[in-house]
Amino acid sequence: MAIDWSGALGPRQKGIAVALCGLEGAPELLRPEGHAHWSRAEVLHLLRDGLPQDTLVGLDLGISLPFADAGAFFPGWAESPADARALWALIDKVCAEDEHLSAASFVDHPELSAYFRRHGGREGARFHLPQALHRRGRMRVTEEAQARAGCKPYSNFNLVGAAQVGKSSLTGMRLLHRLGGAVSVWPIDPLPESGSVVTEIYTTLAAVAAGRSAGRAKMTDYAALNAALTVLGSPPVAGEGPIDDHSADALLTAAWLRTAAPRAELWKPAELTAELAQTEGWTFGAL
Repeated sequence: MAIDWSGALGPRQKGIAVALCGLEGAPELLRPEGHAHWSRAEVLHLLRDGLPQDTLVGLDLGISLPFADAGAFFPGWAESPADARALWALIDKVCAEDEHLSAASFVDHPELSAYFRRHGGREGARFHLPQALHRRGRMRVTEEAQARAGCKPYSNFNLVGAAQVGKSSLTGMRLLHRLGGAVSVWPIDPLPESGSVVTEIYTTLAAVAAGRSAGRAKMTDYAALNAALTVLGSPPVAGEGPIDDHSADALLTAAWLRTAAPRAELWKPAELTAELAQTEGWTFGAL
């Protein structure tokens, strides 16, 4: 299963798409009952109670914030959490009054806002601490691995621009906290011998594996999507003409996960230490 996520405001998100594929056959889009678009709460319910047995779920968001570069998520702040699960709990606590699992209260927090770049030219004084490698802000180790694969990752502390993933990542961390251990989250949790697993994905990695360049990762018609699925050895999906890029991303990435999951090396990245797994996590497929 692949889930293209969204950090937008509102009860239902056009940017959320969920696709599922079995061991054979073409991937299929899943729709929420009675609605055209998913809510974040419905995705949470799906993950807790509606997954097929032993499903690998890829969430297209960052499951944590940079830690290794400074030894802390929020260097200089006495209450900075010690690991990813504590970070998820903090975000959910600060945002307890924010509807629809949004995270506005977290980025507007009197002290935490100093670490983020927000709209309106509001770049916090600590956005570049300890010393970001480039203008896009602090990066996790896995995001540097994404860059080596030809992708252009952005810091989860950056909340500005069409390519930013900070908002979706923060809302996703609220969802992960509310999973409450019902499903293992790799690599925060060890890979279990059986049962479903949630992991972070980057849909561009799936597109590159399907023969597209990182700059052409987005697909907006069925012909392009089905050509990419063919490269992955998947049957085509039914349809012709335009398709929204969120649905295309989810469908292609679900098919890619089917081919990638058996590859042992993808579960054992060389840079993924035990400490990094607990703090920053990792993007499945990044080496």
